[in-house]
Amino acid sequence: MSSVVTRVVARMLLAPILVVAIAILVKGFADVGDGFSAGVVAALGILLQYVTLGREEVERTLPVRLLPHAAFVALLGALAVALVPLSRGDPILTHSPPAGAEVTTVGKLELMTAVAFDAAVFVLVLGAVVGIVHAVARAYEEMEAT
Repeated sequence: MSSVVTRVVARMLLAPILVVAIAILVKGFADVGDGFSAGVVAALGILLQYVTLGREEVERTLPVRLLPHAAFVALLGALAVALVPLSRGDPILTHSPPAGAEVTTVGKLELMTAVAFDAAVFVLVLGAVVGIVHAVARAYEEMEAT
């Protein structure tokens, strides 16, 4: 089991780790960064919680049980963004609006299909990794109980 200091530090690091993940996600539209990298960073933050606090406490304090379901929805969203252009006769992953067209913004964030795709990939990676970590943690606890 981990020490009290380790547990407190792990809890305190979760919010900054998630903020960095969101920053990587948002920065990807202007510079290097993307949904996959952001999802991995966020998943590592959740993994830190599993390692230091244990599966039961993480499930009690964070909505991690919803993440595998959210990953499935995100997969459907990413597939929709990728495949909807086919219905218009465009190639797969043709993003809207096209280059040079007016883009709707929220603050400095441009709303386009690339943003939706990266957000879906972020949730997909986060949900998949957390689902795998949860399954491994549960299997480990069952193995220790026998």
